[in-house]
Amino acid sequence: MKALFPLAFLALTSSLLADTPAPAAADAIPGRVEKGNLVMENIPAIPPALSDRLLQYQSTRGAGLAGWEQGPNAGSLLILTRFAETAQVHRVAGPGMDRQQLTFFKEPIGGAFPRPIPAGSGNAPGFLYLKDVGGNENHQIHFFNSQTGLSTLLTDTKTPAKHGGIRWAHKGNQYAYYDLGRNGRDWDLYAASPDDAKSARLLLANAGAWVPLDWSPDDRRLLVMHEISATESYLFVLDISSKKLTPVHPTKTKISYGDARWSPDGKGIYLTSDEGSEFHRLVYFDLDKEKLKSLTDAIPWDVDEIETSPEAGLLAFTTNEGGVGKLYLLDPKTQEYQPAADIPVGQVGGLSFSPDGTKLGLTLNSPQNPADVYVLTLAQNSSERSLQRWTNSEVGGLNTATFPVPTLIAYDTFDTVPSAPGASDTKPRQIPAFYYKPAKADAKSPAPVVILIHGGPEGQFTPGFSAMIPFYVNELGIALLVPNVRGSSGYGKSYLDLDNGEKREDSVKDIGALLDWIAKQPELDAKRVIVSGGSYGGYMVLASLIHYPDQLRAGIEEVGITHFVTFLKNTEDYRRDLRRVEYGDERDPRMALILDDISPLTHAEKLTRPLFIVAGGNDPRVPASEAEQLVAALKKNKQAPWYLLAKDEGHGFAKKSNRDFLGAAKVLFLQENLTK
Repeated sequence: MKALFPLAFLALTSSLLADTPAPAAADAIPGRVEKGNLVMENIPAIPPALSDRLLQYQSTRGAGLAGWEQGPNAGSLLILTRFAETAQVHRVAGPGMDRQQLTFFKEPIGGAFPRPIPAGSGNAPGFLYLKDVGGNENHQIHFFNSQTGLSTLLTDTKTPAKHGGIRWAHKGNQYAYYDLGRNGRDWDLYAASPDDAKSARLLLANAGAWVPLDWSPDDRRLLVMHEISATESYLFVLDISSKKLTPVHPTKTKISYGDARWSPDGKGIYLTSDEGSEFHRLVYFDLDKEKLKSLTDAIPWDVDEIETSPEAGLLAFTTNEGGVGKLYLLDPKTQEYQPAADIPVGQVGGLSFSPDGTKLGLTLNSPQNPADVYVLTLAQNSSERSLQRWTNSEVGGLNTATFPVPTLIAYDTFDTVPSAPGASDTKPRQIPAFYYKPAKADAKSPAPVVILIHGGPEGQFTPGFSAMIPFYVNELGIALLVPNVRGSSGYGKSYLDLDNGEKREDSVKDIGALLDWIAKQPELDAKRVIVSGGSYGGYMVLASLIHYPDQLRAGIEEVGITHFVTFLKNTEDYRRDLRRVEYGDERDPRMALILDDISPLTHAEKLTRPLFIVAGGNDPRVPASEAEQLVAALKKNKQAPWYLLAKDEGHGFAKKSNRDFLGAAKVLFLQENLTK
C-alpha cells in the first residue's frame, strides 16, 4: 500500500472527484419502495412475532443529566430522556420524583444548558437548548423561559448553520458559542445574551475549528481550544474586551489537549494534556509562573472530563481506565485527589456541581443498568458522602440482572512491539476487545458471532447499557466481539496514530487477526461470523468483507464511508481538514491513488457476501451518496443488497420509530444469514 501506483489510475481518481449525484427518488429506481420517511430495497416484511418480541427491548430508555436549575426551580435537575419519538428536556425535582416534560418537538434536543442566576441578577430563569432538523446537525440555539414556558429562537439565519459549544458566563447575562455561518468551514466564536436575539457579537474569527471551554471567574476572559486533529490541539485565553488571544503554554511540541477549566481563584487552569505521556493527564498551569504541574502521573489512563466548583472547594474528574469510567475528587488547595467511593462500575460523565456546591450531579450506566441520573452529596468528611439515584429509567419489564456483562480479552495481531520498554526483543502486539458470551455456548454447541466495530476512527467501545446486545446474546444465542482496533482512543497516543494515512488497512488486519482468534475458540463457530459497524466502522465492515470473504458470512454497514475521495469531497466543509489529518489529503495525487486503492467502492466486485446498507438522508458527515454509489455498483454486479435510507435522519437514527424498524430489520438479516 505504501508503493507508488501506476499513472493509469489518475483517470479513475479524477472521475471520483466529480460531484456525486444526490439519491434518486424512490419511484425512479426499480425495486425501491417508500414507506413514510423510509426508503428501502430488498428488505422482507418484518414478521409480526419478531416486532412484538423486540418491542419490549426497544421500549427501554435512559436519562442523561443536563444540569441544575436555578431561580424558582432551584434544586431541580434538567435531564434529557425520551417518552415518545425523541429525547426531550424534562425537570426532576427530587430523587425518584416524576419527570416533568418541558419541550415537545418532533426533532431531538441536542443539549440543554441551565442559566446561572446569581443573587440580585434579575436574570429570567430558563435554559438554552440546541435543535436541528432531520439530523442535518445545523443546530440552532433556543432559550426556554421556565416562567412563561415559551421558547425564543436565537440563532436563526437565512442559511442555517451549525452552532454549539455553549458556555454560560458565571453572571448568566451572556453565553459563548461557536457559529459556522460565515462560510460553513470556520468555527467563529460569539457571545450573546439570551434576552436579545440580536445581541450576538463576534469574539474570534480565525480559520479552523475553535471551541469555547470555560469563562474565567470574573467573566473577563474565555478559555478556548483550537483543534487540529485527535493528536494536536492548542489552548488560548481570549480577552473579551480587547479580543486579544494569548496562548497557554506555547511550545513547539505537538500536544493534544482535552478538557480544561479555570481554577476557582482564576490564577491557573486545570487541563488535560498528553505532553510527555501516552495519556491525557490532569495538569495545573500557573498563569503567573507559566509553569505546568502534572497531578495524575499515578493513573496510567486518560483523564476525560473536568468540572470545578468554587463553592464546593473541589474539582471532579473522570478517567477512562481500560473502558471503565472512574470518578475522582480533587482539593484545589492541596491538589491531592481520591476516588469517589460507592460509584458503580460502568460509565460515568455529565458532571455538574449544584450552585451551592453541596452536591455533584452525574450520569451513570453499565451493561445491566440504563443511563440514569445520580447525585453525590458532598460532605467535608469523605466517609459521610452518599450517592442517591434520582431517575429510574424503564427497562421494558425485563430482568436486567440477566443482561450479559462482557469480559475484556486481548488477542495477538500481525505486528510486534518491544517485549518491555527499551527491550530489543519483541512480542506480538495485542488488541483489546470486549467479549459477550452466550450462557449455553460450548464446544458441543458453538455460538455464531457478530463482530461489532466502532466508528471514529478515533472512537472507543466502552461497555455500557444496550438493549439490543442482550437480545442478540440471550434471545438469539449470538456471541458479540467488540474490538478496539488500532487507531482507537483510550490506549495512548502511539496506539491512536497506528492507522493514519497509508497505514489505514493495518486496522483491517486487526479484524483478520480476530477472525483467527475466533477459529481457535471451541465455543465459537468460525463458519458463522458476521461483521457489523457504523460510520468509520461501516468502512471497516466493507473492507473486512473484501479481504476476508471466506471467513465472513455477511455484513451490516451503517452510514459508512465507501470511497475516501468522494467522502472527503462531500463531507461538510467544517469537517474536511480534520478528516484529512486522519485519512490523508486527497488533493495530493499520490495520496489520492492510495485512498482510491483502499476504498471499498473500487473493489465492489469482491463484495459477494450478503450485505445490509443503511444511510441517513440528511447525513452531513458521511452523505447518503456514499451508500447510493455502493448500492448502484453492487446491483451492476448482480448483487441484491438490503438497503434502508431514512429521509428524516442524519448520521445515525435518532427517532424511535426509525430505530425500531432498523433494529427489527437487522435481527431479520441476522436470522437469515447467521443463525439459520
